Amino acid sequence: MHHGRVACCAGLLRPGWNELGRHILWRGSRYLAEWMVNGYPSDNVWPLDLKRFGTLQSSRTFLRHRVMEVMPLIYDLKVPRWDFQTGRQLRTSPLYDRLDAQGARWMEKHGFERAKFFVPPGKDLLALDQSKTFYKPDWFDIVGAEVKCCKEAVCVIDMSSFTKFEISSTGDQALQVLQYLFSNDLDVPVGHIVHTGMLNHSGGYENDCSVVRINKRSFFMISPTDQQIHCWAWLKKHMPEDSNLLLEDVTWKYTALNLIGPRAVDVLSELSYAPMTPEHFPSLFCKEMSVGYANGIRVMSMTHTGEPGFMLYIPIEYALHVYNEVMSVGQKYGIRNSGYYALRSLRIEKFFAFWGQDLDAFTTPLECGREFRVKLEKGTDFIGREALMRQKQEGVSKRFTMFILEDHDTDLDLWPWWGEPIYRNGHYVGKTTSSAYSYTLERHVCLGFVQNPHPDTGEEQLVTPDFVNQGEYEIDIAGQLFQAKAKLYPFSSLLMPPRRRKDAMEFSGFQGK
Repeated sequence: MHHGRVACCAGLLRPGWNELGRHILWRGSRYLAEWMVNGYPSDNVWPLDLKRFGTLQSSRTFLRHRVMEVMPLIYDLKVPRWDFQTGRQLRTSPLYDRLDAQGARWMEKHGFERAKFFVPPGKDLLALDQSKTFYKPDWFDIVGAEVKCCKEAVCVIDMSSFTKFEISSTGDQALQVLQYLFSNDLDVPVGHIVHTGMLNHSGGYENDCSVVRINKRSFFMISPTDQQIHCWAWLKKHMPEDSNLLLEDVTWKYTALNLIGPRAVDVLSELSYAPMTPEHFPSLFCKEMSVGYANGIRVMSMTHTGEPGFMLYIPIEYALHVYNEVMSVGQKYGIRNSGYYALRSLRIEKFFAFWGQDLDAFTTPLECGREFRVKLEKGTDFIGREALMRQKQEGVSKRFTMFILEDHDTDLDLWPWWGEPIYRNGHYVGKTTSSAYSYTLERHVCLGFVQNPHPDTGEEQLVTPDFVNQGEYEIDIAGQLFQAKAKLYPFSSLLMPPRRRKDAMEFSGFQGK
């Protein structure tokens, strides 16, 4: 099937694009050769990995329309947050029409429609649809209001696009296999949620996910949207062929609603007989319960944003009922719809890494501050353990860092979007991987990796916390340098004791897009 996709795309290229097509295929061939010789490519090849795509992109009609749109963009200036216009409304949540009628503006991820933000009544819809700029966008105040609601009241975000798998067995084999595939310890009591990485033999992230132990022999796995094909292939590759394991993709079975904010507990308390207090429903816990008339809702005490709240995984036939009940009860608590732009702002100001952008197959947990999600001594070997043990002893050559822009004018200056060069004491040390405006700090926040190349040879050297903290930093935005303050912990947790800081990061549960 994958070869068919390549052939189909190549056959749709116009004659004038043949040279470009040959260049793309040459790059893919070079990385494939490295893979065959070394066992693994020497660089991140995710943009060339066919496992980014599923059967939905195999439609000849989809390919013909999308390729005609993609190829001219190679020669065009691509503005931030640009969205494809072809192949849209292909995968939608059961709530799509309801959200669309309430002003949702959409983006697409892996063919799935996801709300960016919600236009309030009376706003100029046409102007917002055309707000493509490198400067302050027209949706700035709208997203700011959604962020404020997440922090002070309660918001609901439809996050149904996240990949969802169930892994089960008749005996203990599911646990044994997952313990080998994941870096954290999954041998936890039933109902507990574990944030963990699925690593390669170099210790890099093949996937970043959350796993719930549904019962002694069954696990529910939540991964980024883009991981649906890649994660499935990785799991199948490492599962014993003669096992009694059952791996099922249940993405389509559940609608996921994220209730974010301090009043989320009040909304759910009115819709369920189960007590929702921290004593009865601790953080990182999952209960199957009733919400309204609907039964069998998997309610999880995490939000992917660092704010208080819950994730609701709802059997798809109950989705509209549960959403209506939540919105009806939530009116007295100031509930509103929210989108992924608000989610992005919240997660970046909390210093949460984003799989596929901040994290990739060449990033280890020790380099991005997630060593607490690794259990080197959990009593069983796991993929990547040897590499992490070696790195722990030798030290890391890059370190994930937060940067707060200090002399940047949000209204007048070009915005950072991602990919901007980072300078330490006048020397280039890396580039940003994520950026967003923090409505809490009223500053732009950039995330990126700081490296320490030797000034003469360019050879990688160790990056210690002191190296990061003692430097003077600037971010280059379109040729203009802006001073930045570097932090290894988010501002919201700097005053917390180490244990509370760790708990706050664990509670967030953000694993990517």
